[in-house]
Amino acid sequence: MTLALDQLTVTYPDFTGDYSATIATGAVAAVVGPSGGGKTTLLHAIAGFEPVTAGRVSLNGRDLTGLAPGDRPVAILFQDNNLFAHLSARANVGLGLRPGLRLGPAEWAEVDAALTAVELGAEAERRPAELSGGQRQRVALARALVMARPLLLLDEPFGALDPGLRKGMIRLVERLARQRGLTVLMTIHTPEDIRAIADQVLFVADGRIADQGAPDEVLRPARSPAMAAFLG
Repeated sequence: MTLALDQLTVTYPDFTGDYSATIATGAVAAVVGPSGGGKTTLLHAIAGFEPVTAGRVSLNGRDLTGLAPGDRPVAILFQDNNLFAHLSARANVGLGLRPGLRLGPAEWAEVDAALTAVELGAEAERRPAELSGGQRQRVALARALVMARPLLLLDEPFGALDPGLRKGMIRLVERLARQRGLTVLMTIHTPEDIRAIADQVLFVADGRIADQGAPDEVLRPARSPAMAAFLG
């Protein structure tokens, strides 16, 4: 049971992405590589935000290629947390279940459980302006969790946080993913974080997955000049 990318192709006038990979169900995969190499395009193609011109994406044997983003078993977390300023943290999380916020008691209990899972149960009634940057990203993560989608994509969601907060958030995602059996693809830039949490590394450069495998296999300067440049 896997996430499978079979020559998934996205074409622009000045860029072509062509991605093939297999990620095991329940794995945490770090998506790494140089800026402009196609990491975001890869995640957006899986989520359905980018039209593909060829190839196929499937999850556990189910073809997702022709599905609209909302119909895919995918939740995605961006660097811009997309919280509504006039709503409380609790209500922002509730949007992950029902956009109209017409939730029953059991659904609100799910919301509260998600906020507790990201250690924000005491901040449930605060609005985004009353929360720190790290807390706002925790709210966005809780909203992704209540959607209960088996595939979680994280597109540089913690890049604006200071190093300590970033590390904490990355490890929080990893812990929650293990607890819930989620398959995760997350853009990570720091080799020590990749080695700490990732089961698999996808090295993306020049619009393709140039290398993939276990962290200790892929993250070696001798692997390629591009990898040596990435590792600095």
